[in-house]
Amino acid sequence: MKSLLVLFPAIFASCTVFAQIDTTSYAKERQEIRELMQHRKPDEPIDCTDFIAVGPKGDISFSHQQWQGVQAKEKVVFKSVRPVAGHEFIRIYDGTMAVVNFLANVQLVVDGHDVNLKVRRLEVYHKTPNGWCRVAGQGTEVDEKLFPVRTN
Repeated sequence: MKSLLVLFPAIFASCTVFAQIDTTSYAKERQEIRELMQHRKPDEPIDCTDFIAVGPKGDISFSHQQWQGVQAKEKVVFKSVRPVAGHEFIRIYDGTMAVVNFLANVQLVVDGHDVNLKVRRLEVYHKTPNGWCRVAGQGTEVDEKLFPVRTN
């Protein structure tokens, strides 16, 4: 019985190694995503038609237009969203899907007051014949008292 208890975890552990997916070999696609993030223009749409966004209060929007409506209702105006160098992680799946996690310095106006904060973003992109578009996004404010951000 003891040998079965030792053997089973060993077999399970060896099987999981082969289930790994290569998400780091897509240099061209990774660069395309970096370019999209770094040179994004506020008036240039990057969202797919089936875009889903989760806001900081847990609200959900099922299109870019719905997301903009929530921002207007909350009196939020984004002035800038700048990724912090060295704090972006891009995983590419089969050359057509990307999961991106990055830290951004965000400047916005909330109900007439300037607000500066750091936000950790999680975004998902899909590659279409017309290029990459975002299918999902969610941002969480970083509490630097609990999780100080180290930059180079």
